[in-house]
Amino acid sequence: MPNNPDDKKRILARVRRIKGQCEALERALESGAPCAPILQQIAATRGAMNGLMAEVLEAHIRDEFGAPEGEGGAKTKELLALVRSYLK
Repeated sequence: MPNNPDDKKRILARVRRIKGQCEALERALESGAPCAPILQQIAATRGAMNGLMAEVLEAHIRDEFGAPEGEGGAKTKELLALVRSYLK
């Protein structure tokens, strides 16, 4: 878990939004909604989970390897860019 309080707050907000998306998906499935909107909701939820993964990984990288502005910043910045591109 991220050590920075701002990172933690941002990540928990993402988790709560994902929870809301999952609950909406469950309601749509229970009500027998058409497949297209359900598939769209699943894709949106998957995208949100990827965003959460990127956020947690970025916080971990900053915590373990230092901020991009600090010593070794170029490598940290390169790694953060790689994580962002991979999880898009």
